[in-house]
Amino acid sequence: FKLFSTVFISLPLVYGSSCPVLDCWFVQERKGRGGGLTGATSQEKSLLRIRRDAHSLGAEAQRQPASDISPDRVYDVTDPAATLCHPALSAPRGSIHKPQCEINPFLPQPSTLKWATALTDSALSPVYLQADWLSVSLQGLDGQLIQSSIMRAPTATKEPQVILSVSSKTVSVKSRLGEPVLLDCGFWTDSSSPLSGSGFAVEWRYQFRGDGRLVLAYDGKTDRLAEMQEEGATLDFEGLHEKGNASLILQEAKVRHSGTYICTVFLPYLLAQVAMDLEIVEPPSLSIYPSPLPLAVPGQVVTVHCEASGFAPLSLEVSWEFTGADGTSRSLGSGSLTGHRQAWDGTFSQRSKLELDTSKLDLGRGGEVTCVAVHSGGTRRASVTLNVIGNVTPSIEDSMAMVGVALVLYGLIKLVSWTFISGNK
Repeated sequence: FKLFSTVFISLPLVYGSSCPVLDCWFVQERKGRGGGLTGATSQEKSLLRIRRDAHSLGAEAQRQPASDISPDRVYDVTDPAATLCHPALSAPRGSIHKPQCEINPFLPQPSTLKWATALTDSALSPVYLQADWLSVSLQGLDGQLIQSSIMRAPTATKEPQVILSVSSKTVSVKSRLGEPVLLDCGFWTDSSSPLSGSGFAVEWRYQFRGDGRLVLAYDGKTDRLAEMQEEGATLDFEGLHEKGNASLILQEAKVRHSGTYICTVFLPYLLAQVAMDLEIVEPPSLSIYPSPLPLAVPGQVVTVHCEASGFAPLSLEVSWEFTGADGTSRSLGSGSLTGHRQAWDGTFSQRSKLELDTSKLDLGRGGEVTCVAVHSGGTRRASVTLNVIGNVTPSIEDSMAMVGVALVLYGLIKLVSWTFISGNK
C-alpha cells in the first residue's frame, strides 16, 4: 500500500456555516499537599469555542462564558477540518438536551504495543511535545456520534489546536446472525503537525463482561497486520490510507461478537479512541408438538409443548393463548418453562409445557391454541388446533335444529303408527 503523510476523516470536512460552542466538564485528578495525585477527581465547568482557523471567531463562537465558568476554563479551539462541527454536536437553541463533553489533561508518551512501537523508534522526545495537551471526549445528540480529539496548546495559553480526531457514527449497532457488520471509525490528523508524517497504527479491541481480546491491529508505518487477528475481521486498507477510514468489517455476525468494540488510532506519542456497542439479535423459531393434537373429551388433560430455538440474546417471554370457535381470545398463562440451553453456535433454546384440563377450562368445542414468544428480535407465534368432542353444551342454533329434528321424528312415528293401525282394521 502507498503510505500517506496526511489522512482525513471519512466524514465531510464542513458540516455547516458555523461551529458550535460546547459546554464541557474539565475533569482531572486532584493533587495532594505533597504534589502527588490523591486518586480523587475534580470537575469544573468549561467552554470550548470552536473556530476553523486561528484568526477568526464566528458570532456564535464569540459567546461569553457564564458567570460560573472560570476564564481559565474557556478555550478557543482551532479545528482546521471542522471535526468538532458535526450537527450532532450542535444543540438547538434553548434545548435542555445537549451533547456530552469531557476534557482531560493528556500526557504524550510512546506506545509499548508492538504494532505501534515503530512510530517512536527514536529515543528522543521532540520539542514539539513541550506544550499543554488536552483530550476531549464527545457524545452527540441522540447517539448519532462519538468522538475523541487530542489538542495541543502552546504552554500557558488557552488556544489549543486539534491534532488528532477519531469518531464513529455507529454508536450502537444491532445485527442478525450471519449478516456482515460494519463498525464505523474514521480519523483525521493535522498535516501541519510534525507527528502526522511519521505513520499511524490502528487497533480494534473487544470487551464483554470483563473479558477482552484483540480483534485486529495494523501498523500503518510498516504496512503490517498483527499476528493475532480474529477470523472474519478485516479493514478497508485502501480507504484507511487514503481517507482515514479505519472501520472494522465483520464478514459474518456470530453470537460471540456481541459486546463493546474499541477503535484506537495511534500517532507518535498520541492516541485517541472511541467505543461502540454491537448486539447480535436473532428472533426465535417456534415449533408446537404434538401436531396435530389428538381429539379431546371432557375431563381429559391435553398436554402441549412449545419449543423456542435459535434465539439471541437470552431474554425471552413465552405465553399461551386460546381462541375459541367464536373468535374470542384469552390468555392461558406462561405454562411450565424449562431452563435455557445453549447450542454450539451460541444461540439459546427454551421449552414451555401447557396442560389443558378440559374439566376446568371452558374450551367449548375447541379452537386454536397459540404459543407466543416475545423477544427483542421480534414476536413469533405458532398455533395448533384443539378439537373437543362429547358433552358439549349446544348453541341456540343447535338446540333449534334438534327440536326441529325431534318434531320431524315425532311426526314420522305418528304417521307410521296411524298407518299400521289403519291396516289392521
